[in-house]
Amino acid sequence: MAKVYDVPSDVLISRLASILKNEDIPAPSWTPFVKTGAHADKPPQDRDWWHTRCASLMRKIYLHGPLGINELRKIYGGGRPSGYGAAHHKDAGGAIIRNAIQGLEKLGYVEKVEKKGRVISKKGMQKLDRLSTEILNELIVVNPQLKIYS
Repeated sequence: MAKVYDVPSDVLISRLASILKNEDIPAPSWTPFVKTGAHADKPPQDRDWWHTRCASLMRKIYLHGPLGINELRKIYGGGRPSGYGAAHHKDAGGAIIRNAIQGLEKLGYVEKVEKKGRVISKKGMQKLDRLSTEILNELIVVNPQLKIYS
């Protein structure tokens, strides 16, 4: 069985985002209007950015968990130019990450560990591993040399 780190992240996140779109994880009403953080100039141009962020958070927690909200804000943040000087790091928006994680917790994909942060649940791990196996099997058809990862 393939794991999350055996498949390309962009393929996994886009496929997982389309699956989450069909499940009961609704985007908040304010998503078309907000930026993703102080480092961003404009709101995301992709209409389905909420589900993409949820899928990305799920993958990130799978790989690096347990992670807290502030750690995730640092990961998803970016540089913001400061006048003529060099760019300084700005954290991502906390409400976006918090609401996405709460939605994933309602679905049972993420669990909270006291004083440590969030970890992926058994149900979430199974979902990601099965999806990774499907993606790897599709990639093996195109490139048979990837058979060693299955």
